[in-house]
Amino acid sequence: HLLMAEADIPYRLVGGMAVYIHVAERDPLSARLTADVDAAIDRAYLPAVIAAASKIGWTYRHTAVVGMLVEADRPKARSAVHLVFLNEKVRPNYLESVPSSPPTSTEQGILLAPVIDLVRMKLTSYRLKDRVHLQDLDQVGLITPEIESQLSQALLSRLAEVRASE
Repeated sequence: HLLMAEADIPYRLVGGMAVYIHVAERDPLSARLTADVDAAIDRAYLPAVIAAASKIGWTYRHTAVVGMLVEADRPKARSAVHLVFLNEKVRPNYLESVPSSPPTSTEQGILLAPVIDLVRMKLTSYRLKDRVHLQDLDQVGLITPEIESQLSQALLSRLAEVRASE
């Protein structure tokens, strides 16, 4: 957060960390922490992100799926900051691109993807951990009828599968 904020780079946390923060605001005991951090940025800001990260001893690595910032002397993917790009698909076969709704802000000034964007992303990637994150969001009442009304039929079908497996 500080890296992006200090470099004046628009971002939003996405993925498990963002789900954790949204869920913890409703019910701290229902929140599950993840080891890595996922952030969404506009691709145009990637050079600025790389430059800002290098000033604090982090380096950029590109994998087959996402780019990531890792500590230069201890490059571990599990403790990395994974970068995805707004309005682009993370994987070519994904149903939808990374949404770019305006972020919400925590009391500490951390920018988060709004719940609707997280639900779309989790239903799009649809791995086991994504389905668990969806269950967490749903359990605390964050997946509302208003959010459901904004989902495509394909994503609604996946949400129904998640709910049926609880």
